[in-house]
Amino acid sequence: MSPDEAFDTAYREHYWAVSRFVARRLDDRPSEVEEVVAEVFAVAWRRRRELPESPLPWLYGVARNCLANAVRGRGRYRRLLARLGHHEVTRGQRVVAGPDAERPGSWVLEAMDRLTEADREVLRLTAWEELTVDELATVLGCGRSAAAMRLHRARQRLRAQIDTVRGTVPVPARTSTEDERK
Repeated sequence: MSPDEAFDTAYREHYWAVSRFVARRLDDRPSEVEEVVAEVFAVAWRRRRELPESPLPWLYGVARNCLANAVRGRGRYRRLLARLGHHEVTRGQRVVAGPDAERPGSWVLEAMDRLTEADREVLRLTAWEELTVDELATVLGCGRSAAAMRLHRARQRLRAQIDTVRGTVPVPARTSTEDERK
């Protein structure tokens, strides 16, 4: 298969997966989603000779880089607006939800918010994008064992945060010697 055909196939098969990947990270800002996805496939086109046989994890890696660029650009834009001082984005107008507006499962989101961005991304890649550990390693640009360890540690930290948010304390398991004493 020629590089052009490989790109065409990757585009047709993975456009929507990459779009969903980007949209989940940009919180429903459709114009930005389209821009980032367009940049992802522009990079893929320029590097079409380097496309791996299974391109989706590679495309996710490119998307992560494009998202980082978009976030940095948005930060520069906000700093510029703050210096100008005459824009609604800089006035801090926010809508606060009512006390009874808690969504089901919001405690999971709160626990996720307490994690580092690196932990959140590893968990999102495996849960939302349903990546295997090998694919996760490709996206993160590391080895399989490093990716597996990052996932394991992120899951442990999430469990600890969930216990904190829910107010539950895990009960340690009894040992056989404790059972024999009773």
